[in-house]
Amino acid sequence: MTAPTPPTPPFRDPRTPVAERVDDLLSRLTLDEKIGFLHQFTPGVDRLGVAAFRTGQEALHGVAWMGPATVFPQAVGLGATWNEELVRRVGDAVSAEVRAMRARDERVGLNVWAPVVNLLRHPLWGRNEEGYSEDPRLTSAIATAYTRGLRGSHPTYWRTAPVLKHWLAHNNETDRDTASSSVRPRVLNEYDLRAFRETVEAGAVAGVMPAYNLVNGRPNHVSPYLAEHLRAWTGEELLVCSDAGAPSNLVDSEHYFDTHEEATAAALKAGVDSFTDHGTDSTKITARVRGALERGLLTEADVDTAVRRQLSVRFRLGEFDGHEEAGAFDTPEHRALAQEAAEQAIVLLKNEGGLLPLAPGSRLAVVGLLADECKLDWYSGTLLHRSTPLEGLYERFGAGQVAFAEGVDRVRLRTSAGTFLHVPPAGDDAPAPVAEGALDPALLAGRTDLPPLTTDATGTELALVDWGEGVLTLRAPDGRYLSVAEDGYLRASADQPGGWVVQETFRLEPHGDGHLLRHTGTGHHVAVTADGVKVAASGGEVFALETVERGEEAVARAAARADVVLVVAGNDPHINGRETEDRTTLRLPAHQERLLRAARDANPRTVLALVSAYPYAVDTEPLPAVLWTAHGGQAAGTALARVLAGDVSPAGRLPQTWYADDRDLPDLLDYDVIGSRQTYLYFEGTPLFPFGHGLSYASFGYGDLRAEAGDGSVRVSFTVTNTGDVTADEVAQLYARAEQPSVPRPRRELLAHRRVTLAPGASTEVSFTVPLSAFAYWDVAHGRWRLEPGPYALLVGASSEDVRLRTTLTLDGEPAAPRPVRERGLPAADFDEQSGTEIVDRTKESGDAVTPTADKSGELLYRACDFGSGVTSVTVEVAGEGVVELSLDGGPVRAVLSTDTPTPGPYDYVSLTTGLTAEGVHDLRVGLRGPVRLAGIGVSA
Repeated sequence: MTAPTPPTPPFRDPRTPVAERVDDLLSRLTLDEKIGFLHQFTPGVDRLGVAAFRTGQEALHGVAWMGPATVFPQAVGLGATWNEELVRRVGDAVSAEVRAMRARDERVGLNVWAPVVNLLRHPLWGRNEEGYSEDPRLTSAIATAYTRGLRGSHPTYWRTAPVLKHWLAHNNETDRDTASSSVRPRVLNEYDLRAFRETVEAGAVAGVMPAYNLVNGRPNHVSPYLAEHLRAWTGEELLVCSDAGAPSNLVDSEHYFDTHEEATAAALKAGVDSFTDHGTDSTKITARVRGALERGLLTEADVDTAVRRQLSVRFRLGEFDGHEEAGAFDTPEHRALAQEAAEQAIVLLKNEGGLLPLAPGSRLAVVGLLADECKLDWYSGTLLHRSTPLEGLYERFGAGQVAFAEGVDRVRLRTSAGTFLHVPPAGDDAPAPVAEGALDPALLAGRTDLPPLTTDATGTELALVDWGEGVLTLRAPDGRYLSVAEDGYLRASADQPGGWVVQETFRLEPHGDGHLLRHTGTGHHVAVTADGVKVAASGGEVFALETVERGEEAVARAAARADVVLVVAGNDPHINGRETEDRTTLRLPAHQERLLRAARDANPRTVLALVSAYPYAVDTEPLPAVLWTAHGGQAAGTALARVLAGDVSPAGRLPQTWYADDRDLPDLLDYDVIGSRQTYLYFEGTPLFPFGHGLSYASFGYGDLRAEAGDGSVRVSFTVTNTGDVTADEVAQLYARAEQPSVPRPRRELLAHRRVTLAPGASTEVSFTVPLSAFAYWDVAHGRWRLEPGPYALLVGASSEDVRLRTTLTLDGEPAAPRPVRERGLPAADFDEQSGTEIVDRTKESGDAVTPTADKSGELLYRACDFGSGVTSVTVEVAGEGVVELSLDGGPVRAVLSTDTPTPGPYDYVSLTTGLTAEGVHDLRVGLRGPVRLAGIGVSA
């Protein structure tokens, strides 16, 4: 007799609603099994046929860390395209490659950690390359496009599950796990949250990753904003994945909690669902969760909530329905798309005298440290195909028309014994390194299979590059970089500088009549020993640097013989400006400045092509033409050559302001874009190049502007005409400005944009429908959005400063009203203006307070406070110790409140009351003296 087939459990039945399927599977898991689901590496449950799962597959501009894959331009380059449809197609290609790679390597995950929607507020941020723009609307538009591509087009199943990084207000690598971003409510709502919100609301986001930093004194991994904002934006379950090691940071570096059990419980209850900590070892996290349960810090229901969110994502991926997609890998379409994206990312910054495109038959000198490079960054895949600027120009113009000079300094290093550093030959039997995937590439070790450096009477001529601030690389004649592996020996073994800790950089430190050579990765000096050259904790060799040829000499020779010189300058994404390391200046490194100067002096027809992850402040006045592109991926060189030749008219636009000088920048940790006048929204100086800037080989006319308001929106239309003689793209941009604002508002603010392709003489109508909510601002007086009535300028043009058309609309809205302080009181963080203060955490769970910064004296201004028919007393809620002074309308101090003794801790608040007589509407000024925390102010009759 045949045994009956067991019934299909509800979680395996595709006809059952997903929420019910999730609940059914959750009910079948034991508590121990559910706890195991909280770590990044979730074990399988064999008895239920549930496979193992991991969160986190890097896919910022291609599949990263898992070996060869199609490499697209860096994210900031995709932002420079201003082209959502292109970026959607890039996301679609990346997700297809994820599926194809997973089919042959199950370590490839479907929960992709991309895109990065942190705003490019400050150009010295080391991770500038990872974001899209300084503008929240452009960032959200590009991020939404990328997530839609990553999600795929299947009506039910997601191809991959995108997670947005890094929540929230995260733009510094300096002290990134202990620094707090002070973000007042207007900046929080109008700037930092906006890019996340609009991307999440678009519906193709599976989750977010909190950032390492703190916001308003509270670590992002225990932020109440995850519940108050993020989860309120969508009805979908969102999976919140911690950043690597961040859960442990809550105790180890931030000292926010005393024990890991407390920290883990707080993070889980705040909304972190998956803990990325201790690599593949889940035992520490699961032990902390069990400890928190035993101490009553967590309940099983808290665990269920987090597991439910992970399961929801896995159901969307089709895991429990047997849904698989073959994907596609390195197809001709992907290669063509990589080239198209690289072409569209190129920004023509300057082109005087029509030097570009290059005239047919021009003899070209290609010079510079990046002229024959195709650089990758930390979040790149391994190149399947490679095109450098030099290779692209050889292919396009012919090698006979192109001369090359890299511009490295050629040097030898002489020891105190009179011998020279010598690079032994690698040997024919030395195998070439094989590209490999690694879940954590930071753990990949350097090569030890090659012979260490030695010394001899003649030595080896090395190519020295100073990447700025004295950070050097040294390269052997065969192209291998000097590197240090785990055994401490110095070898010529690396194809490129790279790794979490770069082992290919050095510093020359003056010492007596020579230099010590310090290896930056280990911090040790290079020493010469009997068995080879190695780094040592003591006894470093004193070297004399003998220069065989300066880089500018070779550059000048090549430039003098050419019709046009192309200087390719920029950065190596692993050196001086990367994850863990902010830049210190906008200037080009001195080595590259002297190469540019040598080329320009030898030939005034010099074009500068900047290939970089961030803006530079460069003297462009003597240069007839300047271009910028981010590191453009596998087709970067071909794309640049086609633009220079005029096969493609450039149409990239700057996604962030290029400042003219370091003095234009605020402090890196100053997140108050309003108060310190940051980004194109508020900057009042003259930039080197403005936000949205980019030129074309064509010219464009704008006309027929029409605008009207009604039905909750503003409709704007205008025509764009190609008045040039080549087919080209134009990026039409619409900005708005409040003409009579009651509070500081942006000088202009991007509302919409569109990239259009037009043949010579062709015209098109561009129209936008903008919701009235786009004109609103966060009213701190009432804690909500408010559309202020009055005139608004609508500005149409080719950049934020190149305005071609303008008109003014008067919008209806809600008139300003004074602060109802008698009814609401005054939350301390809801100030209009401040100086010398920062926002901190009111408690570890929620709320804000304000305290003076290092000088222990700060000022707060609350405008238009309505005291009604009169008040007679004021109460402040404070912690710490110090004095609170209050005055009205800039007059003398009317009330002083002070703590007689310090409160026991920063979260132990007391209420202090004193007399204050006021009626009607007044500005209230508050002075904070000493290390006092002010949570709020109340008044009573």
